[in-house]
Amino acid sequence: MATDGPVLDVVTESLVELYERLGALDDGAVADYIPQLALADPDTFGLSLVSMDGHRYQAGDAEMPFTVQSVSKPFVYALVLSEFGLEEVTRWVGTEPSGEGYNAISLEPDTGRPDNAMINAGAIATTALVPGATCEERFERILDCLSRFAGRGLDVDEAVHRSEAETGDRNRALAYLMSSAGALPGAPSVVDTYFRQCAVRVTTGDLAVMAATLANGGVNPVTGETVVSETVACQVLAVMASCGMYDASGAWLLRVGLPAKSGVSGGLIAVSPARFGVAVHSPPLDASGTPVRGVAALRELSERFGLHMMRHPTRSAPTVTEADRGVRQGLVAAQGALDFTAAERLLHGLSDVTPQDGGWVVLDLLDVTTMDTSGATMVATALARLEEEGHRVAVVVEPRATAGAALTPWRRFPSREEAVDWCENGSAGVGGTGRT
Repeated sequence: MATDGPVLDVVTESLVELYERLGALDDGAVADYIPQLALADPDTFGLSLVSMDGHRYQAGDAEMPFTVQSVSKPFVYALVLSEFGLEEVTRWVGTEPSGEGYNAISLEPDTGRPDNAMINAGAIATTALVPGATCEERFERILDCLSRFAGRGLDVDEAVHRSEAETGDRNRALAYLMSSAGALPGAPSVVDTYFRQCAVRVTTGDLAVMAATLANGGVNPVTGETVVSETVACQVLAVMASCGMYDASGAWLLRVGLPAKSGVSGGLIAVSPARFGVAVHSPPLDASGTPVRGVAALRELSERFGLHMMRHPTRSAPTVTEADRGVRQGLVAAQGALDFTAAERLLHGLSDVTPQDGGWVVLDLLDVTTMDTSGATMVATALARLEEEGHRVAVVVEPRATAGAALTPWRRFPSREEAVDWCENGSAGVGGTGRT
């Protein structure tokens, strides 16, 4: 839809600037141990970013297709976590950084269990966990999962698949080693499904949507579909943060500070939780198998926009906007988003205004925009404790607001005046607890 206002697309401008400047980097080399990958144009360079509102930004060769390779690993890991849960999956695949390259024999001495799902051995075991009566059925589950993360139907580059199968003896050896130790949840032939998984064709734009889905707690911000639960998304991001960049994971986390995953075709994704997903494609790789231009671009983006996940967040507006205490009554009003930090501030405000013996308390949430699980749990627990101590509790919230939905056990009012009137005068059939 056309608008009369200025186009304030500073995100695309930043991506274009990085594309034009970093495209001149000629370090690294295109992977050639898979012959078909050696045919990639080393000058290809695409960048894409997708926000939590589903807005898409890109520069360069962002629509050029290539094979996903190891960037598929976090998403298949998400699939099996959704199917079996963390405890069962970790019976077969560990969660510790290997400190070694992507194709190292990083298996526990006693069990044969691979160190994590981001190295090849762990990814093969993860693929073997995908339910399916046949190899074809298992792969269809994988392809469907990757497609849902991308928000569109994906397909396989058959030429790359054949090339991987012809040169994949080391991955077959890893599968047989795990199988001989009883650490592979399937037959060694599952490695061919893994080859097909790596040969799924994507664009840089697809990878940005996939990364943004993890950033958005498992909900695809473009399609609106819940692909995996928030719990699974958090678990995947944790392993990406510690293991996603192989033996360079520590340096990456220190300098860039975002969960990430690279692949030997030149793909690289990074996730800024609750902000966006970003992807880069550039075939020339450094010694750790990571695209040189991709590393440079994401380091600059992280520094430019202050994205390091260990960075102290920007100080927000005060949570408590009003706090009044009388002899028999107390009132607190809050605003903004109630996460752990905001809820902790709110509870201190409640403590300060709560009467010593009985009386009533009104919590005004009309200006609260969102309330996450931690905030809702903290506030609900505090209100329950106030009731147990004999206080009458009323919550002021818009009737259809979602911010106070977790507080439904307490009496809800659409205005402060009605809440105060109920607290002072009572209501037939309600009693002293304030519950409806």
